Amino acid sequence: MRVTKLEELSKSRSKVFIEQEFAFVLYKGELRSYHICEGQEIAQEDYDEIVGKILPKRAKLRAMNLLKSREYTTKQLHDKLKEGCYPEDIIAQALDYVAGYHYTDDLRYAETYISDHEEARSRRRIEHDLLDRGIDKVTLEKAWQLWEQKGGVQDEKAMIRRLLDKRHYDPGTADRKEQQKTYGFLMRKGFSQDAIRRALRADSFYGWAD
Repeated sequence: MRVTKLEELSKSRSKVFIEQEFAFVLYKGELRSYHICEGQEIAQEDYDEIVGKILPKRAKLRAMNLLKSREYTTKQLHDKLKEGCYPEDIIAQALDYVAGYHYTDDLRYAETYISDHEEARSRRRIEHDLLDRGIDKVTLEKAWQLWEQKGGVQDEKAMIRRLLDKRHYDPGTADRKEQQKTYGFLMRKGFSQDAIRRALRADSFYGWAD
C-alpha cells in the first residue's frame, strides 16, 4: 500500500491518502513514528495497528469526552465523529462502545426532550426537532408512550395562551401586521393553522370558544 498524499489538516494533524483514497488522520508525531511519507509504502503491520488499535481507541475517547458535556443522539454523535474525519467503520465501533454502556440512548434522549419542551412547543414541533436529530419514528412513538404513561399531557390551547401572554398580545387591539407576525411565531412553534386562527380571534382569546 502506497501513501499517495499527505494533506495538512491542522498544525498537528494530517490526512493520509493511500492509493489515492482518504484513509485516516494522524498526528504529526505518529507520521514520524510509522515512517509515513508521500510516495512511500506503509507496512501492513503498521496499517493494521493504526486502524485496529490507534483509531478505534481515539474515536471511543472522543465520543466519551463529547458525552461528558451533554447528551447526544446516535446520529449527532456520528456526525461529530465524522467531522473529526474518522472512517465509518471506526465511527461504528465507537458508537457501539458507548451504546453498550448506555452512554447513548435515543429513547431516553427523546423522552427527556419531550419532557423538557412539553409546555412550550407543540407535539408537531417536538417531533420535527427529534426527527432532525436522528430519532427514528418508532423510537419517537415509544418515547411519547412512555411520557404519557408517566402522566404527560399537552394542552395546546393553554400553551398558545401562555405564549401570547408573554408577547403581550391583545387580539382586540392587534393590527394586521402584529397578527401576521404572531401567526408566524406560532407556526414556527408547530401549532396547527386552525388552532392559531382560533387563538388569534378576540372571542377565542378571552373565552376559548371553538
